[in-house]
Amino acid sequence: MAETKPADDFQNRSLARQKAIKDFSIKYAIYLVFMALVIAITIKEPSFLSIQNFRNILSMSATRIIIAMGIGGILLTGGTDLSAGRQVGLAAVVSASLLQFMDYPRRMYPMMPELPPWLPIVITIAVCALVGLLNGVIIAYLKVPPFITTLGTMVAAYGVTSIYFDRPPYGAQPIGGLRKDLTTLGSGYIGFDGTYSIPYIVIIAVVVAAIIWVLHNKTRFGKNIYAIGGNPEAAKVSGVPVAKNLIIVYTIAGALYGLAGMLEAARTGGATNNYGNGYELDAIAACVVGGVSVAGGIGTVPGMIVGVLIFSIISYGLTFININPYWQQIIKGAIIVSAVALDIRKYLAKR
Repeated sequence: MAETKPADDFQNRSLARQKAIKDFSIKYAIYLVFMALVIAITIKEPSFLSIQNFRNILSMSATRIIIAMGIGGILLTGGTDLSAGRQVGLAAVVSASLLQFMDYPRRMYPMMPELPPWLPIVITIAVCALVGLLNGVIIAYLKVPPFITTLGTMVAAYGVTSIYFDRPPYGAQPIGGLRKDLTTLGSGYIGFDGTYSIPYIVIIAVVVAAIIWVLHNKTRFGKNIYAIGGNPEAAKVSGVPVAKNLIIVYTIAGALYGLAGMLEAARTGGATNNYGNGYELDAIAACVVGGVSVAGGIGTVPGMIVGVLIFSIISYGLTFININPYWQQIIKGAIIVSAVALDIRKYLAKR
C-alpha cells in the first residue's frame, strides 16, 4: 500500500477544515450577521444592553411570536398565509369593540351590558378561527393555491373589518376606552416593578409556543404536517389525511391570529381597521430567518421564536441608535433575501 505523505495529509486536513468552516458559515450566516449588528449597535450605544430594553423587546415580540406560530405551521405544510395581518386587525377591532368601559362616551354598543372578559376573547378567537377554517377548506378541497386563497381572504377580511369599524354614529374613529381587564393583559406584569418583571403578554406567548411545540413534536398531527410539507403525495399514499390536516393547520393559525389581535388591542389600548397591516410578511420573514424552509417540511418552534427575536432586536436596536427607518427596511429586506437564498441553497444541496 502506498504511504500517505505528510504533505498530503496536511493538505487533506486543511481542505477538511475549509469545508467545515464553509458549511458552518452557510448554516449560521444569518446568526453571524445578526451578532455583528448587535455588536455594532452596542459599540455605538452601550446602554442598548440593558434589562429594560430586553424587556421592551420581549413585549414587542410577544404578539409576533404568536402570529409566527400560526404561519410557521402553515409554512411547514408547504403553504403560506397572506391574510394573517388582516385577521389580526379584525380581531383587534372586534375585541376592542366588545370590551369598552360602560361610561365611555363613544362606546360602539351603547346599549350592550358589560360582558364577562372571557366571552369577547372567545368570540374574537372564534371569528378568526372561522376565517382560517375557510382558508383551509378552499385550499384542501377546492385545490386553490394557498397564495391565491389567502390573498383573497386578506382583501375580504380588510373589507369586513372596515365595514365593522366604520359604523354610525361615530364613523371610522379609533376604538378607545378599553376596559382594564383587557388592557392588563397587554401592559400588566408579574414582579416588583416595571424593569424587573415579566409582562403577562410574554407569559401568554411562551405558553402558546409551548403548546405549539407539543403539537408539532409529540402528536400524530405534528408528524403529519411535516410529512405533508416534505412530500404531500407520499404522505397521502402513506395514509395521512392531507385535507383534514390542512384544514386543522389553517384553523389553528386563524385562532392564533385572533389571540394576537386581541393582545395587540390590549397592548396599545385601542384599535383601528389598519391594525396588523403587513404583520404576515414580518412573520413569514421571521420564520424563514429562523430556519423554516420555504419548500415545507423543515422548521422548529424554537427557530421561529429566534427569527422573531432577531427582527425585533434589529428593529429596536436600529431605532435605538436613530437609524433612518427607510434604511431599516433596506437592512431587513437584505436579511430576508439572504435567508431565503441560503435556505434554497441548503435545500438543493440535500437533493
